[in-house]
Amino acid sequence: MHATLSRLVKEMNWLISPITGVLLFSVAISAQAKVAITVDKDAQRMTVEVDGVARYNWPVSTGLPSHETPNGSFRAFRMEEDHYSKEFDDAPMPHSIFFTKAGHAIHGTDSVSRLGTPASHGCVRLSRDNASKLYALVQSDGVFNTTVNLAGSSEVALARNPGRGQKVPSQAAVFLKGPAKPLGINN
Repeated sequence: MHATLSRLVKEMNWLISPITGVLLFSVAISAQAKVAITVDKDAQRMTVEVDGVARYNWPVSTGLPSHETPNGSFRAFRMEEDHYSKEFDDAPMPHSIFFTKAGHAIHGTDSVSRLGTPASHGCVRLSRDNASKLYALVQSDGVFNTTVNLAGSSEVALARNPGRGQKVPSQAAVFLKGPAKPLGINN
């Protein structure tokens, strides 16, 4: 890219003026887009900004209280398009963007019905479609130009949505417990 720009300037000598500085400045800025990923664990939402302009807002699932996703500001440092968890039974983690050395990542999930509530062992889950879009964006703008900011609590998210994030008993479990008893004032 630098060679192409140098050749262009040499071929167009008459452009060597203050305009050239403007051209070089705008090329440098566009090549270094900053991607900021913000995860609000209270609301279980992710906002993605490119150069300060909001581009996406998606539901996510962060870690359960027993596996809380860490709060803080991190720099993404590794990407794997087709990763499988070594810690959790080779669970698929498509379009992984890693942001801690402990293995926390943003990645796709098939458990889309759980999005909007804490459900993971510490990672940030997105639908596969949205994870693919985010992966492509970070890949094109540079993993080292990407920050991941997380704040909030999975306990707050669960308190806002009681019943979400908990497994619903199967019909077999309900059958084994017997019929439901009506709630009365003397129960």
